[in-house]
Amino acid sequence: MQKGSKARQREKLVLAMLQQPNLEKAAASIGISNATAWRITNTPEYQQEFRQARRAAFSHATARLQSGAGAAASAILKAMLDQSAPAASRVRAADLVFQHGAKGLELEDIEARVAELERAADASKSDEHE
Repeated sequence: MQKGSKARQREKLVLAMLQQPNLEKAAASIGISNATAWRITNTPEYQQEFRQARRAAFSHATARLQSGAGAAASAILKAMLDQSAPAASRVRAADLVFQHGAKGLELEDIEARVAELERAADASKSDEHE
């Protein structure tokens, strides 16, 4: 098999693995044997490409979820304030508000601390070069 067709086969398998529940179904969907698929998945090239493809797919999914964050916040707040909802639901919604609010504050604090450390490191580098 030529080098280009091996690369193409690997690319097809990466995409199939993102769409199929297991290696056997992924292999069948692109018309290769399980043994060939297994050999491909054990190469460093495949493993790197598959990790990159999974990261990209997850990043896209996360972006879709983030676009719904405003609606999710509204739903949680509505559930928390709905006096006709069961108390357990209202308490759970209130707990989510606290948890996510606290997490947001923690992230802001960490970002500020990292920015300050970066400024200090840059200043230190400037001092060393003078």
